[in-house]
Amino acid sequence: MSRIAYVNGQYVRHSEAAVHVEDRGFQFADGVYEVCEVRHGMIVDLTRHLSRLDRSLSELRMAAPMSRAALTFVIREVLRRNRVKNGIFYMQVTRGAARRDHYFPAEGTPPTITITAKSTDPSAAAKKYANGIKVITLPENRWDRVDIKTVGLLPNVLAKQQAKEAGAQDAIFIDRDGIVMEGASSNVWIVTPDGELVTRPAEHGILKGITRTTLIDVAKKLGLKVVEREFKTEEMLAAREVFFTSATGICVPIVEIDGKPVANGHPGTVSSSIRDTFFDVAEKTAI
Repeated sequence: MSRIAYVNGQYVRHSEAAVHVEDRGFQFADGVYEVCEVRHGMIVDLTRHLSRLDRSLSELRMAAPMSRAALTFVIREVLRRNRVKNGIFYMQVTRGAARRDHYFPAEGTPPTITITAKSTDPSAAAKKYANGIKVITLPENRWDRVDIKTVGLLPNVLAKQQAKEAGAQDAIFIDRDGIVMEGASSNVWIVTPDGELVTRPAEHGILKGITRTTLIDVAKKLGLKVVEREFKTEEMLAAREVFFTSATGICVPIVEIDGKPVANGHPGTVSSSIRDTFFDVAEKTAI
């Protein structure tokens, strides 16, 4: 069966899906996106993802492509047409296609929206992360508004590639004061020697991850103490556990940072408990 994509009101073959050469997402990275997991035929945390999309659009003064009800219908239809029971959908909205100019296009220019979906194997992902991952740290070099989920991800791409070339799977951005920011596509958490679950506040400097937000609810259910505060590289290296959270990885243990083992170099019990409990707490919307 051919994959199906949604592009500006039409369902088309994935291989034939296209946008205009002067689309502002292509020309200026003038767009936003969301990635959402589908598990056992249920969309995970859809309400929070759509709310974050609304915020991103608002921050960039960009028009919504359609109502939330209509968008939810299209998302479900893309998933149904691609027969996704376990997988993800990717949604991107740009300021539309117009003659290339740094100024916003004329009022009334329709935004561009594309939605794609693909199936994945949950057991393969679990196996991939069972032993944890290795990461490197890199100086923060992104723009100041990483709280907006834009498609301008070139620093993240370069960071991921540098990690790969170093024999690691991911990277963590560190600011000039040695404070841990976030991963190249994830939020960072540590478990202190005293058992506190710590993550950086999401008001500024990092993306307010949807999985991060739901994980706070998971931690409450598990009776874990969550502290939102900054922490430095040294504290991260001395932690009992370090892990990433993201929509595609949920909770991924980090066992090595810059060639140094985290604790005993194996995934810890806190990240395991969170991963086991996550889908009991997350919102689930039927396709």
